[in-house]
Amino acid sequence: MEFPELKNDLLLRALRGEEVERPPVWMMRQAGRFLPDYRVLREKYTFFERCKNPKLVSEITTMPVWQVGVDAAILFSDILVVPEALGFEVQMIPGVGPLLPRTVKTLEDVQAIEIPDVEVALDYVMKGIQQTRMDLKGEVPLIGFAGAPFTLLCYMVQGKGSKDFSEAKSFCFSQPEAAHLLLQKITDITISYMKAQIKAGAQAFQLFDSWAGLLGPDAFMEFSYPYLKQIMAECTEVPSVVFAKGAWFALKELAATGANAVGVDWNCKPGFAREQIGSEKTVQGNFDPSMLHAPIEVIERETKKMIDAFGKDKYVVNLGHGILPSVPVEHAKAFVNTVKTYRAE
Repeated sequence: MEFPELKNDLLLRALRGEEVERPPVWMMRQAGRFLPDYRVLREKYTFFERCKNPKLVSEITTMPVWQVGVDAAILFSDILVVPEALGFEVQMIPGVGPLLPRTVKTLEDVQAIEIPDVEVALDYVMKGIQQTRMDLKGEVPLIGFAGAPFTLLCYMVQGKGSKDFSEAKSFCFSQPEAAHLLLQKITDITISYMKAQIKAGAQAFQLFDSWAGLLGPDAFMEFSYPYLKQIMAECTEVPSVVFAKGAWFALKELAATGANAVGVDWNCKPGFAREQIGSEKTVQGNFDPSMLHAPIEVIERETKKMIDAFGKDKYVVNLGHGILPSVPVEHAKAFVNTVKTYRAE
């Protein structure tokens, strides 16, 4: 499929470590949530109706590009489409979150999981990517994404969201053989899934290990890191970002996964992040999403301060986690516009 030529390649250049006139900006979870037009669609269609209709995927993915002016679009989808493709029903309960009625409890449960052909099981994602690339008309690049193996294990074992995922962690510690087999199966499907997204038209991708910070340093190196590294080693066709929220203790290791950039959350100082990640890698982050509720002049001041601290090159401006649904659109625009008008002193 022939796609329109890319006009704004700022993100791709920054991820590749090239010198840029200013850093690019986008926001995790920007596709939907805080935009009123998205909430209209949410009332009209169920979550998976939105995820599985290519025209809706494109409409939601491109909204923040047209309405807020970000330098990249990130595909509207969900990390839990992978467990669903592995045969686990996923229910999205409004006001509650995801629910998986069937969970993994034993080694036998893991052995029974069969890895499908992702081009068939997740063909709706690829169609959504193709539709979005056409509708973007080359204005900005499209980022694909997937959930990291440990984060997906958390949901497949626990069966729902949790503050500590204690059942999932207990599973890893009490049944390590089963845990590693499950992590490897998730890794294998994720590699196929990312390659399929890239083939369909994703121009960069991000791997989200949202619950990595629940593990201690040693457990992270056992149950998360080897699988992140496998995925990054196999998916090198486009620039990539690895984001392991809360795993500030492993930034040096995350930089060694082979990803072009390492995402950092707001608990990490810019100087520390730069020192750990090294001068060769791009850093992405790390504005506190809650600070987007501050007065606009505070948002502008703190955004400039953050860019000054990280430096304009080898840097992608983003939030330290996903944008909150309650953030006023004008505040998100102020954040983005501050970056777009930034010039180093």
